Formats: sequence, structure tokens, C-alpha cells
Amino acid sequence: MTAAPSLDVAGLAFAYPDGHQALFGVDFSVGRGERVALLGPNGAGKTTLVLHLNGILTGGAGSVTVAGLPVGKRHMAEIRRRVGIVFQDPDDQLFMPTVREDVAFGPAAAGLKGAELEARVLRALGQVGMAEFADRPPHHLSFGQRRRVAVATVLAMEPEILVLDEPSSNLDPASRRELADILRSLDVTVLMVTHDLPYALELCPRALILSEGVIAADGATGELLADEDLMSAHRLELPFGFDPKSVKVGR
Repeated sequence: MTAAPSLDVAGLAFAYPDGHQALFGVDFSVGRGERVALLGPNGAGKTTLVLHLNGILTGGAGSVTVAGLPVGKRHMAEIRRRVGIVFQDPDDQLFMPTVREDVAFGPAAAGLKGAELEARVLRALGQVGMAEFADRPPHHLSFGQRRRVAVATVLAMEPEILVLDEPSSNLDPASRRELADILRSLDVTVLMVTHDLPYALELCPRALILSEGVIAADGATGELLADEDLMSAHRLELPFGFDPKSVKVGR
């Protein structure tokens, strides 16, 4: 029996209370261990879609299933453990006096304690190369280090899928590369929401283009980025002089 996909979205449509329709029937599936970029212009519905993946938003039409579990009230605690969202601003996720306490917060709330909790924290910090900073206050770290700790807070929950919102924003080139190396090393499904098209190409073999509330394209990232008509139709622009065919895409 094949394992259920990490993520299955079928016919997802959603309108906000003011009547603004953000999603018009979104369909896609992400297999276990895939790294997929979610691309699209501002206002395409990317944030609305992400907030459905762990039940922050509900009540629209269609369905979202995570590792075979439907997103809804019945499975909400398990869904929130399985879908780890790393927000664009790490300071939205870091609020404890030390890095160790921030990373321990989620597992402790889920009932882990003692040596098991400490092992979980150190493993998550090790995965992002931040174990030696466990006793530092988060606000003493660089922005790039805080983003890595934010990733660790999510990894400590041992999620099925890691959802990253603009992971490369505000990072200097070295921090950007370090984060890419970390993301490549993780044995977890990744959905990366980004405007950074070269980063998407470097990290994600597959991309989805969300435009006007529907999936407008789904395919190999390099092929989508090299399709000038498709890019232009959905207000996506590569940096000047960047040739998507010149990049060797990782696994």
C-alpha cells in the first residue's frame, strides 16, 4: 500500500466575510519528501491557501488532507503538529527568554518532558546548526540565525510538512546559502512560498503557480521559469540577466 501524499488539496474555494473571493477551486497534491515552490503575484491567494493547510482558516468549499487526515476540528491538534509553518518574520515565532525554551515550547505543550524533551530540542537545533546557541536570548542573534531557530521550533514538533513563507527574505547571501543547505538536508516534505524565483529553482524541483485563486501551472520549476509567456501572464519576473537554464537544480 502506498503512503498517502503529505498534502492533498481538492476543490479548495474560499471567500472572506467581506465577500472577497481569494480561492476559486485549488487542486494539487504533494508527495512525501517532495520540495515544491508555490509561486504567484501578490494577491494571488498564496497566504489564504497556506492558512488552510493547518486549519487557521476553514469554512470554505473543498478539502485539505494532510498525510491522509482531513483538516478539520476532529484532527486539529494532530494537523497542527504535522503542518509546521515558518512565518516570514522569525520574531512572530520567537518569544521566550532563550533559544532552548523557544524550541521546547511546542513539544512541552504537547506533553513531552524531561530527557525526551531535551533530546528533541537539541536534535532540532542540531538540524539547523544552532545547538551551540541554545542558551542565548533570541534577540541577541542575527536575523539569519533567528530564522534558523524559527525553523527549529517547527522541526521540534517532527512535522510531516514544512511550509516556509518567503524563507530567503532579508537574508544576506551567506545566510541564504546556509538556509538552503539546511532545507536540502531535511527529511521532510517542503512547500515553499516565495517571490525569490532563483531560490525556488535552486531548492524545489517542482513549482506551482497560483494566480487569481487557481493553480495556473504545475511542473518542473526550471521549465515554468523558462516559459516567458507563462511568466509574463502571471506577473512573475526573473532577476535581470538570470537564466533559469543555467542552474543545476538539486534533488
